Amino acid sequence: MSQLTTKLSEYWHRIQGSLFPWLEEELDPLTTKQQQFISILELIRIEEFIPKFYGCEGRPQKERGAVARSFVAKMVYNLDTSTALIERLHTDKNLRRICGWETRREIPSASTFSRAFADFAETKLSARAHQALIENTLADQVILHASQDSTAIEARERALRKIKPSKEPKPKRSKGRPRKGEVIENTEHELRRIEKQRTMTLEEMLKDLPTGCDRGAKKDSKGNTLYWTGYKLHLVTVDGGIPVSAIITSASMHDSQAAIPLTTLTAERIMNLYDLMDSAYDIPEIIAHSQSLGHIPLIDKNPRRNKAQREAKEMETKARKVLNFYPAEVVRYNNRTTAERANARLKDEFGVCKVRVRGQIKVACHLMFGVLVLAADQLLKLVM
Repeated sequence: MSQLTTKLSEYWHRIQGSLFPWLEEELDPLTTKQQQFISILELIRIEEFIPKFYGCEGRPQKERGAVARSFVAKMVYNLDTSTALIERLHTDKNLRRICGWETRREIPSASTFSRAFADFAETKLSARAHQALIENTLADQVILHASQDSTAIEARERALRKIKPSKEPKPKRSKGRPRKGEVIENTEHELRRIEKQRTMTLEEMLKDLPTGCDRGAKKDSKGNTLYWTGYKLHLVTVDGGIPVSAIITSASMHDSQAAIPLTTLTAERIMNLYDLMDSAYDIPEIIAHSQSLGHIPLIDKNPRRNKAQREAKEMETKARKVLNFYPAEVVRYNNRTTAERANARLKDEFGVCKVRVRGQIKVACHLMFGVLVLAADQLLKLVM
C-alpha cells in the first residue's frame, strides 16, 4: 500500500497546494464539506465518462457534466431528493459554481434532472466511474483482505408477483419393477444456481441473478428477523474500508448466490489474498471457487441444524477466551467488520437508504453513486 499512499499523497498535495487556494480566490471561503466535495470530484472525474453531444441534430442537451457532479453532491451532502438538491444549488453559491453553473438561471429544472438521471442509469455511469476509480488506484496493489457482505435496501415500489413455473405432469406408472421392454425416463437432479455458476461466465452469472423488487428477510446480530420490500446490495470491501465491487439483486435472494459472481468480479479488478465471509457463505462451491482463484477463504462455520456441531463451536469459542488463544485465521477474520462499517457509512452518510427512484436500473445507479463517493472518500482518508 506504500505505492498507493505515495500516489494519493502527491494528488492530495496538488489539491491542497494549488486547487484550494485558487478556488478560495474565485469563491467564498470554502467549508470543510465543500473541500471534501471538491476532493472527491477531482479524484473520480465523473465528467470524463459522459459522452459529448455537440454538433448532433435535435434540441441541444443541458451540460450533463454539471448534472452528474450535482448528483455526486447529493450523496456527499446526504440529501433526500432531487428537489432538495435543486433548492440547495439555488441557495449555495459555492456549491452551484463547483458543480458548473455560474448563475441560478442556468440550473436545469427538476424534469431535466430526472431525464439526465435516467440516461445515467441506462449507461451505468456511476458503476463505470467506480470501476475506473478502483482499477486506477488499486489494480497494481496486493491487498490482504476482501470482506463480503450484503445489506437491505428499502424501495418505494410494489413487490413483483412471483410466478411459479408450470410443471409438466409426470406420466404415472404402476409400482414395482418395469415390464420387459418398458423404458423409464431418467429424472436427473436439477442443478442449483450455485452449482451452475461454477461453469458460467461472469456475464452469464449476472444475468441469471434475480433483480426485481420483492420481499426480503434477514436476521440481525441479535437473532431478530427483519423484513423489507426492495432490493439487496452485495458489497466487497477491502482493507481501509474501500468498496471495490458491488451487485444489486432482489431482496429475497440468498447472500450465498451472489458470492461467486461477486468474487469473480473482484478478482478482475484487484489482487487480494483472503476472502472473508460470514456463516451464510459456508458452502463447498463457494470455498472451492475462492481457492480456484488462488485466494484463501476464511468463512465462519455454519452448523445449521447440527446440534452437536453448534455445541462444539460454542465450547471452542469459550475455550479460546479462557486461554486467550486466537489463531491467525481468527485474527484475520476480525477484519470482516470493514464490510459492516462500509454498509453503515453508505446508509448514514451517503444517502443509500434514501431511494426515491423505481426500477432496478435506476436503483442500482443511485446506490452506485453512493458506493463511488464512499470509495473516493476512503481513499482520500489514507493520506488526509
